[in-house]
Amino acid sequence: MISAGDIRKGTTFEHDHSVFTVIEFLHVKPGKGAAFVRTKLRNVILGGVTDKTFNPTEKLQEAVIERKEMQYLYSDGELYYFMDQETFEQIPLNFEKVEEAIKYIKENMFAVIKFYKEEAFSVEAPNFVELLITQADPGVKGNTSTNALKPATLETGAIVYVPMFVNEGDVIRIDTRSGDYMERV
Repeated sequence: MISAGDIRKGTTFEHDHSVFTVIEFLHVKPGKGAAFVRTKLRNVILGGVTDKTFNPTEKLQEAVIERKEMQYLYSDGELYYFMDQETFEQIPLNFEKVEEAIKYIKENMFAVIKFYKEEAFSVEAPNFVELLITQADPGVKGNTSTNALKPATLETGAIVYVPMFVNEGDVIRIDTRSGDYMERV
């Protein structure tokens, strides 16, 4: 059991016969009245997002989540296939389950798949990935005096903002947790 006052982003727990993971949280201590925890929760099984307020002393049943590193193989347009490296079993996942991570994962890369009661519900990309820029406008002379950024399209189709000196064909490192440019490789 965990108390509502101890939940953080990524915490997974059972509540009202469903399993939720915390997307956002805010501990509020108003001048008058009791403190409370305002959260934005994603239903692990159904995928819906809901807002919920908890008393900080309220007890929640922690959900047991299994994490397994698997290799991304390919997409057939509708499903994304991942392979377990121990059993070589392939599991297909729909877009809703891979939505956040797939923009940073290319074929043959490894990702962490989260399971609840042997049912895959989420994919996590590695914290840092190196991807090729396939399209970026050239930097204009004079724009480099400030921290100006420009949009660049990666080989996976994701769009990130990069400094003006980064060009098409460069390989860059990205922090997948925030989607920010880290450095040119």
